[in-house]
Amino acid sequence: MMENQSIDFSASIGSLALSFVAMVAATILGVMSWRRSGLSKAVARLELLRLLIIGLVVLLLNQPEWTAEYDPEVKPSVVVIYDDSPSMQTVDVLTASAGDGQAVSRELAVSEFVDQATWGRLIDRFNVLIEPLGSSPKGGDSDDGDALVEAGFTNLSQPLVDATEERDSLAAVVMISDGDWNEGEPPVEIASRMRTRDVPVFTVAIGSVTKLPDVELVSADVPTFGAVGKPIRIPLSIDSSLPREIVVNAQVSFSNGETISKDIRIAPMGRTFDSILWTPEEIGDYELTVKLPVNSAEKIDTNNELVAPIAIRQEQLKVLVVESLPRWEYRYLRNALSRDPGVEVSCLLFHPRLEKVGGGSQDYIKVFPEALEDLSEYDVVFLGDVGLDDGQLTAEQCDLVKGLVEFQASGLVLMPGFQGRQFSLLETGLNELYPVVLDADQPGGWGARVPGHFELTQRGRNSLLTKLADTAEENEVVWEGLPGFQWYAPVVRSKAGSEVLAVHQDMSNQSGRLPLLVTRPYGAGKVLFMGTDGAWRWRKGVEDKYHYRFWGQVVRWMAYQRNMAKGETMRLFYTPDQPRIRQTINFNAHVMDDSGEPLQDGLVSALITSPSGVSDNVQMRSEGERWGVFQGRYSANEPGQHRVILSCSGTSSELQSTFFVQGDLSEPVGRPARPEVLEEISRVSRGEFVAPNEVNSLLEAISELPMPSSVERRFQIWAHPLAAGILVFLLGLFWILRKAAGLI
Repeated sequence: MMENQSIDFSASIGSLALSFVAMVAATILGVMSWRRSGLSKAVARLELLRLLIIGLVVLLLNQPEWTAEYDPEVKPSVVVIYDDSPSMQTVDVLTASAGDGQAVSRELAVSEFVDQATWGRLIDRFNVLIEPLGSSPKGGDSDDGDALVEAGFTNLSQPLVDATEERDSLAAVVMISDGDWNEGEPPVEIASRMRTRDVPVFTVAIGSVTKLPDVELVSADVPTFGAVGKPIRIPLSIDSSLPREIVVNAQVSFSNGETISKDIRIAPMGRTFDSILWTPEEIGDYELTVKLPVNSAEKIDTNNELVAPIAIRQEQLKVLVVESLPRWEYRYLRNALSRDPGVEVSCLLFHPRLEKVGGGSQDYIKVFPEALEDLSEYDVVFLGDVGLDDGQLTAEQCDLVKGLVEFQASGLVLMPGFQGRQFSLLETGLNELYPVVLDADQPGGWGARVPGHFELTQRGRNSLLTKLADTAEENEVVWEGLPGFQWYAPVVRSKAGSEVLAVHQDMSNQSGRLPLLVTRPYGAGKVLFMGTDGAWRWRKGVEDKYHYRFWGQVVRWMAYQRNMAKGETMRLFYTPDQPRIRQTINFNAHVMDDSGEPLQDGLVSALITSPSGVSDNVQMRSEGERWGVFQGRYSANEPGQHRVILSCSGTSSELQSTFFVQGDLSEPVGRPARPEVLEEISRVSRGEFVAPNEVNSLLEAISELPMPSSVERRFQIWAHPLAAGILVFLLGLFWILRKAAGLI
C-alpha cells in the first residue's frame, strides 16, 4: 500500500543561481526580440517555445526525482527452529513439572516451544513458522535433511542459511537446541552473515552441561580375519563418567554359541583400554558381540554393546629367510617357522663353505626370486647378516625387496649380525626402510660377557608383537625374566616415524636408551628391526613357548593387511583395517594379468555396496605400474557390513570381499549439551541467549523488534530517456517554426 508521493530535487546553490540567471536572461532577450519584430504573433510563439525549452533544461539541471513510499505487503516472519536430532533423546533436563530429582528428555523439554500457542502474542505482528532442524524451506531438500538427522548428523548452519535466503521479510530466528553439531559450516560464520542482514538469532539451550553417569563401550577393534588355533586380540575402549572405579565382567559371545569373558577394572571419569583374547578352533564367518553389564548407577543402557564380524581361515603364509652364516638365531628361527602349520618357509643361505646355494631340505631355494611374480608371493622377508658382497644380494634385488614392501604390503624383518654386512645394504634402496640409524664406526656391533636384557617401552607393553603372556602384568614379568643376549647391533637412535618397542636395559647414549626392537610403516608394508641375535636363548627352560609365539606373532602382524582379501590374480587390502563412519578408507589392489605378471595397464574399479543397498563405484588409479598396484579412496557414511567387488576391464578376474565399518550414530545419546555454541551464535548475530524457563522474556525481546521500514522507490526524471526525447522533440519543433516564420 502506497503512503505518500512527492517530487524531490537534488539542487545546489550554484545550480539554482545558474537556473535563475538563465531564465531571467531568456525572458529579457525574448521580450526584446518580440518587440523588434513589431509584436509579431509568430515570433511570440517562437520565444515562448524557446523559454519553455530553456525552462525544461533548467529543470533537468536540478535533477528532479519522483519519490514514493510503500508499506510492506506481508507481515515479517519469525522462524522457530527446534532440534530433533538423536542427541535430544538424552534424559538430563530438570523441569518445574518433574518430580524431585527426576529429569525428562531434551526432546520432551522442547515440546513447549513447538506448541503454536506459546507464540500466540506474536501472531498479530509476525508470521511465526515452526520447523524441525532436519527440514528445509526448500521443498526438494527436506528429505535429505531428514535423512541426515536419522543418520545422526546435526547441521546447525544450513537451517539458518535456508531461513535467510528463502524469506525476504525475515525479522528474527529462534533456535532451540542442545548446541551439539557435527555437520556443515561452523554456525558462528553463518551468524556473522545474518548480522550483516540485520536478522538477530535468539537461542535457547536445552540439556545439562554435565555428562550423565554412564559406562560406554566406545570401540571393539575386531580384526577383519584370524587364523585357526592362533590367539586373536580384541582391544576394547571404554568411557566412564561414574564417580568411582568399578569392575565389570565383559562378555564376548559368538554366533556359534561360544562365550568368553574377562573382568575389567574401569577407571572413573575417563577412558579405559583393555583387551580380550580368543583362540578360534574352527574355520568360518563369525559374528561376535561384546557386551558390558549395565551398572545400577548408569542412566544410559543403550551403549554397552557392540557387534562386529570376523572371518576365521586356515592360513598359509609364505616367508623368505635370507642369511649368510647359519648362526644359532637363524637355525632356531628356521625351525620355528617350518614347524608353524600356517607358514610355508623358504630359506636362502649364502654359506661361504657351500659350493652351491640351496640344498639341505625342501625349505631351501637355490636362487633369489628374480621375477616380480615370484617374489610377490612372499608375505614376509627376513634379511639376516647379508649384504652386497661375496656374491650375495645385488642392488637390483634390494630394490625388488623395497618395492615388495612399499607396493605389495609385505613385511621386512632386518636381523643384522656381527659381520656387519647390513652396512652395505644402506647403499641401496633399502636405506629408506631402516627404522634406526647405525654407527658406521662400529660395523661389528657390540659384544659383552655379561648378558644384556630387553626393557619394554610404553608402546611395547601395549603391542601385539611383544605379548608373550595373556595379561599385561604377566607379560612384563615374562620379559623381565627372559634370558639375555650377549651381542647387539651398533644402533645410535631410532628414525622419525619409528615405533620403539624395546630398548637396552642398561646401555644408552646422547640420544637416550639404545633401541633394539623397532618397527615402522613404509608404503603399504611394515618393517621390523631386531637389534640382537639372542632370541633363540628364550627357549631356555621353557622350550618353544616364547620363541615360537614371538616369531609367529611377527609374521602374522606383518602379513595381516596383505591377506585381507585375495584371489588367484587379485589381492585387496585397506587402511585403516577397522574404519569408522565418515573416515576415509584407502584401498590398495594388486592385480596380475592372465599370464601372472603385474598388470601394467588396465581399468580397475571397486563397486562398494553399503548395508542399505546404496552402491558407489570407486575408480582405482595406477600407482607403481611395475608392481600392478592400484589405489582408491572411499568414505563410508553408514555403519555395518559393506560388500566390495573388485574388477578389471583388461582381465576376466573378479574379487569379492567385505569390510565392516564401526560406529553408531555420529551424535549419540548422553553427551553433555553445548550452550556455548548457541551463546556465540546469539552474540555474533546481535540476538539474545535465553534460558528454557525464560519464555516470557524471549517473547518480550522479539515483540520489541522494530517493524520493517517502508519501501522507498525513486524515479529519476532527469536521467530518463523520455525527458531527453521530449527535449529533442521541442528543439525540432522550434527549428520548424523558425523556418515557417521565415527566420531561416
